[in-house]
Amino acid sequence: MKDPVSRTILLFDIEKYSDRDDVEQAYLRRVLYDIADRALERAGIDETLRQRADRGDSVMELIDAGASVPALLRALLTEVPARLHGYNRLASSSAQIRLRGVVATGYVAVDERGGWVGSDLNHACRLLDAPLLRDALRERDNGFALCVSEGVHTGIVRHDHHGIRAAEFHPVTLTSKNGPLRAWLHGPVPSGATDHGGTGAGEAPVPGTSGDVPAPGSPAAGAPTAPAQAPSTPASPGAGRVVFDFGGGSPRFGGSLVAGDQHGVSGGQVTGDVHLGGTAGEGA
Repeated sequence: MKDPVSRTILLFDIEKYSDRDDVEQAYLRRVLYDIADRALERAGIDETLRQRADRGDSVMELIDAGASVPALLRALLTEVPARLHGYNRLASSSAQIRLRGVVATGYVAVDERGGWVGSDLNHACRLLDAPLLRDALRERDNGFALCVSEGVHTGIVRHDHHGIRAAEFHPVTLTSKNGPLRAWLHGPVPSGATDHGGTGAGEAPVPGTSGDVPAPGSPAAGAPTAPAQAPSTPASPGAGRVVFDFGGGSPRFGGSLVAGDQHGVSGGQVTGDVHLGGTAGEGA
């Protein structure tokens, strides 16, 4: 197998392809190939700069890393919807074509049998197959839903290049069999989606990614908590005393239980006029 090489990855998939008969599928494949070719030509990417793999209802393109990704995105955002409109306005209902698309970057190797190998390619394929992208396509009136990887957004989209409006891309977390995948969806996030990214409603934090660490001794995330109790009125402390009054429960400091007359304190010192537990009238 050859060494992995940096590539731009372009994927297209036809919606509801398997619902059509053989004649309709053959027609849809011709349309798909024509749309892909026209979009790549519009981006200035000729056949010498790309490799294609046929997957029946989808097409995969490995594009030379030297080809312009901004030009590719501009072509996808303009040429593909225009081509789809041209075909669909003359096609019967059974021959309508709608597409999901993904643009990603990464390292891909080609083995001795011509097969493509690479975790970045696998990642792009999972984005293409994600339920949220399918839902997005159902709500698109132009017949095209485009998603880009985190790397493409970071390197290209967020910089607001000509013809690529960063504000039109929205962060999403797509579900897959290998866990959540971060990406950026062009156009509105599907209504009722529960796995969109950012800080939108319905987003569930991914364990271990929030950076928030519970205080020592605090309840674990999701664990039931005791009902809040009204604090008792503290007794007036004596001169020079500091009184900590807790309305019930057993507070924990650094994992050590402090209750009663300082029983069970470990890993540190409690000295001076600090009064923990007992009554206000007791000695320190």
